[in-house]
Amino acid sequence: MKRLRRLAQLVLHVDDTPTRAAAAFGLGVFISFFPVLGTHTAVALVTAFALRLNRVALLAGAWVSNPWTIGPLFTFGTLVGCAALGVSPAALSEVDWSLTGRAFYQSLASGFRPLLWPFVIGNLALGVVSGGISFFVLRAVLVRRHERRRSRDEAAEAERGPDAPGPGAED
Repeated sequence: MKRLRRLAQLVLHVDDTPTRAAAAFGLGVFISFFPVLGTHTAVALVTAFALRLNRVALLAGAWVSNPWTIGPLFTFGTLVGCAALGVSPAALSEVDWSLTGRAFYQSLASGFRPLLWPFVIGNLALGVVSGGISFFVLRAVLVRRHERRRSRDEAAEAERGPDAPGPGAED
């Protein structure tokens, strides 16, 4: 929980415009739903460098998918894909979980085969929706923080007076 709070603080204090920081985070959240396991960090870094977006914000979004959340995220995405494509999610019940070795993996592959496209389509759709929501929510939070900071700085400036040296001025 401490690491999660620290990551949130890093995103909120990113030295970028609210729109660019929120875009990086939203794109990272989209990447977290990307249906190719084990590539989220690499895809996020390549995207950050290619689009010159903030790496911290993009990685924070991509790490929404982690060992504790990936199962529920991908399961829900697959169910969304099943609903969208009209595919029954019952295909997994065909897997013979009592088998071992090669027979088990053949049974597993035949059970997962009908769920491949629902998995891909559902998770990409959830990624688009989640990334968009993340962008708008974080942008609103960052804009509000930016406006409060500007108001506070203007109030401090008015209190000092026009002839007083500003912060960091040399004596």
